[in-house]
Amino acid sequence: MPLGPLRGGRRSRSERDADRLAGVDPSGRSKTSSEESLDAAALNAVDEAARAIAGLLDIEDALQLIVERVRGLVGARYAALGIVGPDDHIQRFITSGMTHDQREAIGPLPRGRGLLGLIIKKARSYRIPNIAAHPDSSGFPANHPPMTSFLGVPVTSQGRSVGNFYLTDKAGASEFTADDQRLVELFALHAGIAIDNARLHQQAAEYAIVQERDRIGRDLHDGIIQSLYAVSLSLEDVPEMMASSPGEAESRVDAAIDSLQASIRELRNFIYGLRPEIFDGADVSAGIAALGEQFRYNTLVEIDLDVEAAASKDLSPADGAELLQLVRESLSNAARHAQAKHLVVTFLRENDRPVLMVSDDGVGFDASAPVAAGHQGLANMNARAEAIGATIRVESAKGEGTRIIVALPSRADS
Repeated sequence: MPLGPLRGGRRSRSERDADRLAGVDPSGRSKTSSEESLDAAALNAVDEAARAIAGLLDIEDALQLIVERVRGLVGARYAALGIVGPDDHIQRFITSGMTHDQREAIGPLPRGRGLLGLIIKKARSYRIPNIAAHPDSSGFPANHPPMTSFLGVPVTSQGRSVGNFYLTDKAGASEFTADDQRLVELFALHAGIAIDNARLHQQAAEYAIVQERDRIGRDLHDGIIQSLYAVSLSLEDVPEMMASSPGEAESRVDAAIDSLQASIRELRNFIYGLRPEIFDGADVSAGIAALGEQFRYNTLVEIDLDVEAAASKDLSPADGAELLQLVRESLSNAARHAQAKHLVVTFLRENDRPVLMVSDDGVGFDASAPVAAGHQGLANMNARAEAIGATIRVESAKGEGTRIIVALPSRADS
């Protein structure tokens, strides 16, 4: 049997709420089966919300879960949770009970005026039997469903009101109860924790970016920038040496050119060492873009990219890595053999199939002729295409450039 508070002691609201959810009635009255069922559902919902937050569920998903569970627990027709930004205007608005079409018909997000703004400003809960009769009510926009009873509570983060959680139209009653209010306040606390978690993770990510930027700056300064500074020092005396020692001046310039070329290679390797998407296949679209940049830097040949991010969404990282190697091989062949001035790379979804196309305006070749000994580029590309279940077609003729088309399996085929 649970022990009551010590004589003269006062239990906090959270303790009383926990007792109520656990089945302890301070009045000593036995609970009905329907009340016990509701308390069990509330405990399950609290547990689910806590696990969603602890499991780092996406902030939108965690808040949507809270809104939907609470609407069912208190018997409300509609529920919504609004989060305000630094300007106190609502930036996120998560609803339950409305269809997508209803949301679209209402129009822009609420501005946080009327009762919604009152909750945020006063940082307190409100139970109102008739919204329209309240002096702070600002009415509803066009296409908004009618609402009567209202329960709104503040959502706080780090002691500051950051939003509101409200429900309307209590089923089977003219207004919401004090128990409803306590339950919603409990879940508003969980919503505040979820918001705190999301902001902490964002701050941690921003801090990691700053740390990485500092590391990159140090690496550049200690390596490449120092090398460039040394080159500049070596060239300071060259104007005077041109008259007195032209041979030594020429040698100094040649050495500076070699050093600059080495620095360019080092810088290029450094840049692409920061681009793991080129190698792991996790983001094919970004990898193609990076390979295109690398090709442009290495060859000075103009290249246009038309890459659709959604084209690679069904590719596994392993297949994506094979496709990126195929792109690399295509670009390498164009650089070595095509004598092209312009390349175009596209990666789009056509008829539900991802399609890669690499075309150039180079010298072209007879695609029907036997491949000369030692030229393994096309054979390698065919092998890579076969490995990921793709078909590859090479279109080329002498003087007309080359086009390589790789069609991957559709989702229905995979």
